[in-house]
Amino acid sequence: MQNLATRFPELTVVNDQHGRPTWTRTLAEFMVYLVNEKADFGFYHLTNDAAPGEDVTWFDFAKEILKDTDVLVKPVDSSKFPAKAKRPFNSTMSLEKAKAIPVIIPISTPEFAKEFNVVDSFDTHAKIPEHFAAVDAAAKKGGNVGIIAVGWDPGLFSLNRLFGESVLENGSSYTFWGKGVSQGHSDAIRRIEGVVDARQYTVPIESALKRVRAGKNPKLSTREKHLRECYVVAQDGADKARIEREIKTMPNYFADYDTSVHFIDLATLKKEHGGIPHGGFVLRSGATGERGENKHLIEFSLKLDSNPEFTASVLVAYARAAYRLAKRGESGAFSVFDIAPALLSPKSADELRREIL
Repeated sequence: MQNLATRFPELTVVNDQHGRPTWTRTLAEFMVYLVNEKADFGFYHLTNDAAPGEDVTWFDFAKEILKDTDVLVKPVDSSKFPAKAKRPFNSTMSLEKAKAIPVIIPISTPEFAKEFNVVDSFDTHAKIPEHFAAVDAAAKKGGNVGIIAVGWDPGLFSLNRLFGESVLENGSSYTFWGKGVSQGHSDAIRRIEGVVDARQYTVPIESALKRVRAGKNPKLSTREKHLRECYVVAQDGADKARIEREIKTMPNYFADYDTSVHFIDLATLKKEHGGIPHGGFVLRSGATGERGENKHLIEFSLKLDSNPEFTASVLVAYARAAYRLAKRGESGAFSVFDIAPALLSPKSADELRREIL
């Protein structure tokens, strides 16, 4: 696909054959797990999962692969590519049997931690304790250091939530994300029939931020904290009203938010919305004094031109810490809560005390 994109300014790809693109490593790890755990013999289907109705076509897959190029990807039906061996229109397989196998978390970091010092950016908040335990066991077995869930959320935002709650025990914590590109929401829009490409921004609502900063400790609903801005490139002749309606009513993505939809051309999308900015705020509003008469606000914010590059910078800082912990003979898993700040800096402890303490 990428080779074709270097030779042609426009590609046509079938849009009526559905499936689920799957990373070969995922398949390999699953097969190793089945063998090691002596799972029941038989046939197992495994692909990346998707919500009902969210399987992708070859056209969807091609758009994602070529989204950062200037190539125009156009959808066509299978009749444009006649073949002796007819392909099924839907090759999505049932994952019911595979899902019954208790593989819950990625095994990459634990496997690497047996042999190397590692730092990862695992970001499924609800599964962090489980992931930590798996990495801890593997790293201790190998005598290595594993620092998990490193980035800005989880990561730097986690630290600031901890600082806020520790210093202002009587108070409320708030996390706002954005303004920034949500890659998952952008992809959900691209899957709508008639959409060529799209970007979705998560935007914190300024009035909600003001209420928090004023020390009012408001109880905020999902709709009151963030709104969603969508920039969409539609196919020629596509029903834009239908596309907008499908976006705004999409459950789990947009239905619970105030959402705006703007239709633009592909050149404008690439020029004005080609980056991956992000950011956000962590706030702790609290009170001290016998009657809580003294109000305080702790606020930490990020404004990032490139989410991936900033996250990589955080990972590098924690890699320094991993190296230093390993030199001390430490082993096992660590979170950002367990790492002394001085271990992150390229400067010595003496330099830090002298220059910035």
